[in-house]
Amino acid sequence: MKLKERIQQGDQVFGSLLSLPSPEVADVMSRIGFDWLFFDLEHSVIDYSQAQRMLQAVGDRCPVLIRVSELSEASIKKALDIGSAGVIIPKVNSAQETKNTVRYAKYRPLGDRGVGAARAHGYGIDFQEYIQNANDETLVVVQIEHIEGVNNIEEIVKVEGVDVIFIGPYDLSASLGFPGQVDHPDVLKAISRVEEVTRKSGLALGYFGMTPESVKTAVENGYQLITCGTDTGAIIGHMSTILKELKN
Repeated sequence: MKLKERIQQGDQVFGSLLSLPSPEVADVMSRIGFDWLFFDLEHSVIDYSQAQRMLQAVGDRCPVLIRVSELSEASIKKALDIGSAGVIIPKVNSAQETKNTVRYAKYRPLGDRGVGAARAHGYGIDFQEYIQNANDETLVVVQIEHIEGVNNIEEIVKVEGVDVIFIGPYDLSASLGFPGQVDHPDVLKAISRVEEVTRKSGLALGYFGMTPESVKTAVENGYQLITCGTDTGAIIGHMSTILKELKN
């Protein structure tokens, strides 16, 4: 079953974020059993060529969503053309930005995505099959991670073609003047507003946290697209524990 189908039927799907430009790390992470993986091209040095190698390493073991570096036609087109199951768009603050996201991610008649023959299309071998199914299978995720996006959430959720509203608690906290304080009352109030509006719209909710404890509330509240932990965090955490045990 495609990732988008699982979201539509109400499943909770658990993934983890990768920021290291390493096919080997992607290969290992895809074998652990996550429902999906999050390739971060916004805050990392991963480029599209490296992301494609990572996708090839993952293969068919689990779907991958790519967070692009910015909301632009070229970045969304490339992320989908190399074979991701969908895109995560950072810092979406308005209905117009949401409409642009859908326009770049969907072929006509839903959007105006450019037509090429890249890895997603089997380099042309699977072109017709991909084109026919892409609009139904491509997952479009917009991140609400600024108070401006919170203030415009009622209009954002009305845009046809969006599948998931993904709350970015850390950037949201910074936009409110409390960087890193994701449990600050003002941050929680903003998150609650996004939750309420999104639920009424029928769209799914997504969330990121570094630890299982940090995403526990989101899981209990029915968020579906859950991201927990990072590749670098896993290395730091595990190796720090090993070193501590060696020195004790």
